[in-house]
Amino acid sequence: MSSRLNNCIFLKACRGEQTDQTPIWLYRQAGRYMKEYHQVKGDTPSLTFFKSPDLAAKVTCDAQRILDLDAAILFTDLLPILEPMGLCLDYIPGVGPDISNPVRNYKHIDELKVLPAADTVDYIGATISLARSELPADIPLIGFAGAPFTLASYAIEGRGSKNYLFVKKLMYSDEKAWHVLMSKVTDVVIDYVVYQITSGVQAVQLFDSWVGCLGPDTYRRYVLPHSKRLIESVRGDVPIIHFGTGNPALLPQMHEAGADVLAIDWRSSLVDVWRELGPRAVQGNLDPLILCGNQTSVVHEAKALLDSVAGKPGHIFNLGHGIIPETPVTNVQALIRTVKEHRSV
Repeated sequence: MSSRLNNCIFLKACRGEQTDQTPIWLYRQAGRYMKEYHQVKGDTPSLTFFKSPDLAAKVTCDAQRILDLDAAILFTDLLPILEPMGLCLDYIPGVGPDISNPVRNYKHIDELKVLPAADTVDYIGATISLARSELPADIPLIGFAGAPFTLASYAIEGRGSKNYLFVKKLMYSDEKAWHVLMSKVTDVVIDYVVYQITSGVQAVQLFDSWVGCLGPDTYRRYVLPHSKRLIESVRGDVPIIHFGTGNPALLPQMHEAGADVLAIDWRSSLVDVWRELGPRAVQGNLDPLILCGNQTSVVHEAKALLDSVAGKPGHIFNLGHGIIPETPVTNVQALIRTVKEHRSV
């Protein structure tokens, strides 16, 4: 890694080092709220879009450049990594991801394949190479992957769920099968993350978007060993960021999993979590719906969060979840200006 990249404010914050301003990047910073995104995507189906390195790299770099963010994040989705395992994935307009052959029993689990990412999702490596070649020399590229629980849950449910019936039915009724499934998914994610790192990303975020449906004891028994093994297997070369959403009570266990940066959603006080758990670095955690109000409230809430941190080293400004399509771009720009101009007193 070049000296300019290594000393960028995002990576310094990941290491808990002091920076002259708070670094900022945003979940879904390349997305449907931007006209430039629609100009690139056009009528391209979502799955084809994710698998087209030239298009994916362009929206990755466009968002960083247009918004002047301190990091770019690889444009892809959590779920295509499940395809090589044998799952039939599609993205249905108005519905979202759909897996037509969900995993529901031990036979299905046994049939899942664990194959090298370099052979099965080589388009990711190509996207990383293209994006890295286009990004400024001091702007890091963040890779990402779904955490084992969220990926396994999608594989079981087949599409979005309100009560996670099939996930919890398998988890509670056949613990052995559950752990076999989680072990297979974890193996796939480890290889996938390593592939992203060797392809040229400077950090990796693990998204556990569905984990909020669990309680702390359930998380510790059914999820923590797998998340911990994943993080232990990939950390060291680049910072690992661990993000879950929906249940603040899980944060102590997520911190125990061992990532370099603990990412927090908007349901918790960032400074309280930081003080109580003591992670080296934290990321978050403005409610993304604040960006759908007016610019006065955006600026006020951003300053309040920054003032609460009071310049403590190791804070990466982000939202508590992704930007939604209805978000005005001007509000996003106001947020970024506020963070970049803020200085602790």
